[in-house]
Amino acid sequence: MGMSRAALARTTALAMLAFAGNSLLCRLALRGGEIDAASFTSIRLASGAACLWLLVRLRRERRALAGSWPAAALLFAYAAAFSYAYVTLPASAGALLLFGAVQASMIGFGLWRGERLAPLQWLGLLAASGGLVGLLLPGLSAPPPGGAALMLLAGLAWGAYSLYGRGAADAIASTAGNFVRSVALALPLSLLMWPHARVGAAGLVYALASGIVTSGLGYVIWYRALPSLRATSAAAVQLSVPVIAALGAVAMLGEPFTPRLLAASVAVLGGIATVIFGRRGR
Repeated sequence: MGMSRAALARTTALAMLAFAGNSLLCRLALRGGEIDAASFTSIRLASGAACLWLLVRLRRERRALAGSWPAAALLFAYAAAFSYAYVTLPASAGALLLFGAVQASMIGFGLWRGERLAPLQWLGLLAASGGLVGLLLPGLSAPPPGGAALMLLAGLAWGAYSLYGRGAADAIASTAGNFVRSVALALPLSLLMWPHARVGAAGLVYALASGIVTSGLGYVIWYRALPSLRATSAAAVQLSVPVIAALGAVAMLGEPFTPRLLAASVAVLGGIATVIFGRRGR
């Protein structure tokens, strides 16, 4: 049975807040040195795995964990690159780069598989690409190149992870299984970086909140809403995530919302929206 419109709106809004919250929590933890990036990654994945495993076990229809090692490797690559990017990257620019890379990878996959775009869609894709290039051009307000490269890598990994798991029969069980497997990949990173490890009380709380609330519960909430959303609606509503993250970064982290970031946001989000809504048959 489908959700009511009011319930769907609330559920979708909560999921988007959770996704944006990941950027804010990670930047909040790492910018002040409350925790190192490797420890943040491991704690986030481990706590998210525990949360999702428990939720799978508590369901009426108890099912075994699903997922796969390739998907878990992509999840780990995303989480690690995401954490290291936010050592230097502002939350607002990071969320835009992440979202742009995720959508670019998924649109690129569609083109590789033979999907055809209308002329207006090509213009949208060109505008989105130009927005990302404009954001990354050297200048006083440009994001740090190392952090930007890592965030683009995180976005590509997340896009590939999303494509890999599209056909999962049980999205929550698959996500739980992938999180559990990813912990085995994250622990060696933490051991390797052990000499540089630091975990303060605030950093631990931020990492746990990111793993349990904005990752584990966030994905469950999103998968609860997803069956009731059309494909275009599901894609379009995610356009709000960089905007929410940017507003949160200004309000909570005191980050400036520069003219360059504003112009890039309009170009990237507007261009991607044009591609999404111009798709035939969606």
